[in-house]
Amino acid sequence: MQLRRDRAWDLDPESPIGPQLHRILRERIVRNDLISGSKISEPEVAKYYSISRQPVREAFIKLSEEGLISIRPQRSTVIKKIDSEAVLQARFVREAIEADIVKLLATRSDPVLVRELRAQLAEQERVAAGNPAQFIRLDERFHRTLAEASDNAGAWKFVEGLKSQMDRVRFLSLSFFPMPKLIAQHKAVVDCIETGDLAQAESAIRLHLKEILTDLPEIQAVNPEFFSQVSE
Repeated sequence: MQLRRDRAWDLDPESPIGPQLHRILRERIVRNDLISGSKISEPEVAKYYSISRQPVREAFIKLSEEGLISIRPQRSTVIKKIDSEAVLQARFVREAIEADIVKLLATRSDPVLVRELRAQLAEQERVAAGNPAQFIRLDERFHRTLAEASDNAGAWKFVEGLKSQMDRVRFLSLSFFPMPKLIAQHKAVVDCIETGDLAQAESAIRLHLKEILTDLPEIQAVNPEFFSQVSE
């Protein structure tokens, strides 16, 4: 296991350790900093962060439940490879949830929300050219804002738990991430929310969330070592 130093992934001693550690390890796996198929050791993580093994054990259990690691008692714990079927299933569920969210928002057409979303679109356009990783963070913010505005923050937390495999694919695709196209799709969603067009709002978000169906085969072909095989 190679845990390279990065201040963004340091623990804050003033905050609860367990939730931080889970978030950090999850992010490192999602960003492919911890590589698919590599071993990850409870004692090594505890030593690296100078903490006891208990919060590490708890973080490992949560990561296992999310399908990101495989805990093999008395043997080793490994970073699981990306399961393309899990990616497709998560996308299907996410599309259903977010379609209902944008339809609900279109029934309200809140001008304050629309202004906030348009400000986010402008920020996305500013970073789109040269920073795909930052764009992904802004994309997350955009979708989270939609959920929270519909009073469905809990639904977004559920989606976040589902889509870890989708996120791993997204970070593998940074070199050919279609940012201008995704921003245009975001704008279409906002336009439909503003005009109160429920049907087109649903259509726009469904189209947006189907992008991965087109991209996944190419990403697998370029990065086969990151994906599990059907026989595994």
